[in-house]
Amino acid sequence: MNLGLKGKNAIVTGGSKGIGRSIAHALAEEGTNVAICARGEEALRQTEKELIDTGVKVYAATCDVGDFDKLDAFLEAASDTLGGVDILVNNVSALSLGDNLQDWEASLKVDLMASVRGARKVIPGMIEAGGGSIIFISSTSALEAGSPPPYAAAKAAIVSYSKTIAIELAPKNIRVNSIAPGSIEFEGGVWAHTKQANPDFYNMVLSTIPSGRMGTPEEVGKLTAFIASPCASWVTGACISVDGGQHRSNL
Repeated sequence: MNLGLKGKNAIVTGGSKGIGRSIAHALAEEGTNVAICARGEEALRQTEKELIDTGVKVYAATCDVGDFDKLDAFLEAASDTLGGVDILVNNVSALSLGDNLQDWEASLKVDLMASVRGARKVIPGMIEAGGGSIIFISSTSALEAGSPPPYAAAKAAIVSYSKTIAIELAPKNIRVNSIAPGSIEFEGGVWAHTKQANPDFYNMVLSTIPSGRMGTPEEVGKLTAFIASPCASWVTGACISVDGGQHRSNL
């Protein structure tokens, strides 16, 4: 399916591994120029090479999005290199899965405030260009109780913020949506580690998924590319679950 993304410019934070990497690949496969950042150099450069091999323009830089000066510098360099920003995917998470003050601080700083600052940075350029698409990667943890409180609260705040600015920016032709993945398994990720370290817990969670398996990063990536595209031109202010039926709330 041609999503109408050829020649568009996208930024994906945390784009070197897992869901972020798959989002960057899905966009590049549609002909979208892509900028990615991550803290780790090795995985970043490997993904950069993979994206360059698709034939699109690529910008990749190490960046800790929790350092807001460095985040601003990355976003500015990415926009300058690509020639503007049509799509922003705020994907980075601190993955703080405890419940102490450090977990709260990391979740609010990285998951929430880095996403807010990223959006605020690109919005003026999108308004000037006549439109754009902003996507926040949240989690099904935002939609019901049962997950570590700091992580769940930050992800729920992302959904709320996304909805609020979607309404504000709709007259400017900027669509804003959030995507809520369920349990997504990939090499080096949380669920791959849990499968080895705590198989009883892994199997318990697996048993709650009606589809009978964990999700893949590619399934999140393809959905994200669709939501970012003109094919989803009437979708804004939505929180879309991609979880195989895992979460049970009505909304």
